[in-house]
Amino acid sequence: MKKIVSILLSALMVVELASCGSAKPDSSKDQVFKPSLDTTVKCQINVAGGYDNFEALEAEFDRFNEFYPNVELTYTKIDDYNNMIGTVLNGNDAPDIYVNYSWMYGREQYQSSIDHAENLADPSLGLDLNCLRGNIILKTDDGTLPMVPVFSNTYGMLVNNDLFKKEGLKVPTTYKELVEVCNAFREKGYENPLMGFSKEEKTSLFTLSMYPYFCGTVAQDKEAVNKLNSLDPSAGEYMRPTLEKTLQFMNDGCVDIAACDGIENNYEAVILRFFEGDVPMMTASGDTVSGTEKRKSRSEAYIANPFDFTFVPIPMSDDGAIFLDMSNLQFSVNKDSKNLEMANEFMRFLVTSAELNNMAQKKGLMSPTKDLSFNSMYAAFGAVPESRILSPEEMGLSDDAVQQMRLAVYAVGTGSMTIDEAVSGYGTFGQ
Repeated sequence: MKKIVSILLSALMVVELASCGSAKPDSSKDQVFKPSLDTTVKCQINVAGGYDNFEALEAEFDRFNEFYPNVELTYTKIDDYNNMIGTVLNGNDAPDIYVNYSWMYGREQYQSSIDHAENLADPSLGLDLNCLRGNIILKTDDGTLPMVPVFSNTYGMLVNNDLFKKEGLKVPTTYKELVEVCNAFREKGYENPLMGFSKEEKTSLFTLSMYPYFCGTVAQDKEAVNKLNSLDPSAGEYMRPTLEKTLQFMNDGCVDIAACDGIENNYEAVILRFFEGDVPMMTASGDTVSGTEKRKSRSEAYIANPFDFTFVPIPMSDDGAIFLDMSNLQFSVNKDSKNLEMANEFMRFLVTSAELNNMAQKKGLMSPTKDLSFNSMYAAFGAVPESRILSPEEMGLSDDAVQQMRLAVYAVGTGSMTIDEAVSGYGTFGQ
């Protein structure tokens, strides 16, 4: 009888694993959440953030209530979140868990957001930090961990796979292939093989395509990163390879800026333009990709002619594309929470491959876990070799340095500056 039961259990496990897709092995997946507190306890846990709605998190509330049915979990949106969270944390109605961002660390105006955070690296809390990609976990001066990523982000391009299949072309993986495929589509009558939002520098197609490339040029040079961060005027030379690639990108005819100027923003307008179905490739961020599902019903063109699409890295080098790995949203636990044990228990429940992947898929964002194969939309990034995965967090590039790079590539890409002018202007952009 024991042998029969064993065989049946093994068969069930095979079926269960098959239903999860061909995921890479991850020891954390074998871990099943087990409550560590009294499951009959009654309390309230409030999570604060800046999203208008957070259905994906609320679904996790429901799943957590299967273990703790008497715990009332709520999500509260705070207007002007970045500027108000410190005040809210110091008030009488402070949240138990709250959204945090890596860029707040080390900035005096956001110090309260860090000071109120519990050290989530404390082994006694039992969070499965090993399920997370280590390069997007905040590196602090004292080794504490005030926040953990629950979503991640990157830059790439939406690809209309049906158009590639129809025309017998392959999605490019090198810069040479990108130029060739753009030319091939154009010869087949597609006026704009590659498009993107072009009106503002922060999320323009230039930043989306060139920021990963830029990181690849300075990732192994600590002196370069230090000079860039200090806004040393001589650091402009470190941008030259990226600026030259930007000019080459434009001269190779990959993008028609005039056509891109008609796109009003890098979110809904980009998505709806892509859904017209005549654009093989559209630059976007993971944030933009997250909005595609809800906007399918808003596009008459897509409703009439739906197509398969995925999100892939933009290959700006013949060595292959860079996967620029960034945190998107992070959670902190308020160490002064009146229900601290339960707040930590919810985080222990949430920070696992299964729950984070589930929440990311519902939200349409990239998961912060080590396995990306579970979601076909982002699977291409999971196939990028480790040597070509870079994190600004890990490199130590400051926001100020990144802003200088963004403004420089935008100026060169739009033709308002020469490469030499952009190089010599490093440290002065935006002033």
